[in-house]
Amino acid sequence: MAETKQKRGTLVVTVLRALRARIERGEFKPGDRLPSEAQLTAEFDVSRTVVREAIASLRADGLVEPRQGAGVFVLDRQMPTPLPFHDVDPTRVSSVIELLEVRAAVEVEAAGLAAQRRSPAQEERIIEAFRTVSDLAKQGEPTSEADFDLHLAIAEATNNARFTEFLRMLGPSVIPRRALRPDAARPTSGSYQQMIDNEHREIVNAILTGDPDAAREAMRTHLQGSMSRYRALLRETVNVA
Repeated sequence: MAETKQKRGTLVVTVLRALRARIERGEFKPGDRLPSEAQLTAEFDVSRTVVREAIASLRADGLVEPRQGAGVFVLDRQMPTPLPFHDVDPTRVSSVIELLEVRAAVEVEAAGLAAQRRSPAQEERIIEAFRTVSDLAKQGEPTSEADFDLHLAIAEATNNARFTEFLRMLGPSVIPRRALRPDAARPTSGSYQQMIDNEHREIVNAILTGDPDAAREAMRTHLQGSMSRYRALLRETVNVA
């Protein structure tokens, strides 16, 4: 059976799609053997080369496995391994507390390293990020994104890319006020926002003065304070229930 390269490619796609559809519909279940090469050649009226290329594509996709002397068998497709923190639900207070505990383990050290390693440019970035959070709060605007950016700026100042990668992997959900309460992205009260602002200021000042111990302690105080606030919120939800 003579076939041009272009025609063969079209036939391969046709056979591939048909076999894939049968596997996805469950006509061929995990552990089943596909029809033989000769049977498929006759069924689709194509050459053995077309059938082999289609089977090779199914194999590359992890759908089938050729076994010498036995035929081609359908594999049990494994569910992909979920990405780290993929199942975190920022609307659940318990998930927020879990994240804060992990953040404390990482960001406390990040603050100390930032105090030791920051460059002048990184100092400017931290100051700018801090001022942005503070200004937005004073204007009554949402601060979650800016808050995250401040923590990201501190992570960048460690000059260890893994700290930044960790925070980026979590994303802005590490500042979950908006998710927990509909109005939580906005300051709930002047005293509350002033407390957050003071905590941030302590962290920033310790980094800028090059005091790693003070920077770690300020970050620890900030995150532990957040945990205490969210634990109180969790108790409120339990009492309401």
